[in-house]
Amino acid sequence: MPNENGTWVMYGVEWDDPECLHTVDEAIAYINEIGFLPLFKNEIPGFSLEERTVPEYWWCGDPEVDPWEWRELIARSGDVAYGKFFNKKAGFISKEWLPYFANYRRDGYDFDALWDDEKASRRQKKIMDVFEGKDEMYSNELKKEAGFSKDGEKGFDGTITDLQMMTYLVVRDFRQRKNKKGELYGWPIAVYAMPEAIWGREHVTSRYNENPSESGDAIANHIMDIYPIANTNQIRKLIVGKRVQGIIS
Repeated sequence: MPNENGTWVMYGVEWDDPECLHTVDEAIAYINEIGFLPLFKNEIPGFSLEERTVPEYWWCGDPEVDPWEWRELIARSGDVAYGKFFNKKAGFISKEWLPYFANYRRDGYDFDALWDDEKASRRQKKIMDVFEGKDEMYSNELKKEAGFSKDGEKGFDGTITDLQMMTYLVVRDFRQRKNKKGELYGWPIAVYAMPEAIWGREHVTSRYNENPSESGDAIANHIMDIYPIANTNQIRKLIVGKRVQGIIS
């Protein structure tokens, strides 16, 4: 979704185009088929949900046809991981491919081990500590409990994005907040969770037995298989995070 001359431009297809995704169920099936997919147009032509949907339906508010609404439904479904996974921008990863991303992006580390080896920041640690004994957290509550406030820590949004890029956190849902009376109000906001709380640690870490670079190469090779027009620089930028041996070294 580039900004051209001050105007946001959406790219997509017509409703009757064979590549058009018409419903959220079709979108989930497509993501599971190809493994992972950015939300918006990026360096690799055609490799986004945006480019497989009707531009006019974005932000129309109808969950039947609005891909912006679909992202909430997809996150809520538990069938596909949603978060800022691609060059710090939003996208989807299938349950099948999540272990590859987790092994590669985490470099084979659970977060506690990452912290023990002094490879995690203090801000990341403060956020992850909040999830001790909790399956999920509203973004506003997480921000408060982790000590990010006007007079406290800064950089909450950037830290949350980094933790998603490393797959330590995903967006579990979007929900309205509740007031002191338990009444819902306002726009839905992100609810974060560790992927282990959704799919189980055994599944999420199931590629830990291989070198992280092997998982990274598997991701890169898969992109080249499904989008052979993608070049090394495009793949490197999309995967992002650290050096990968072989294909994108």
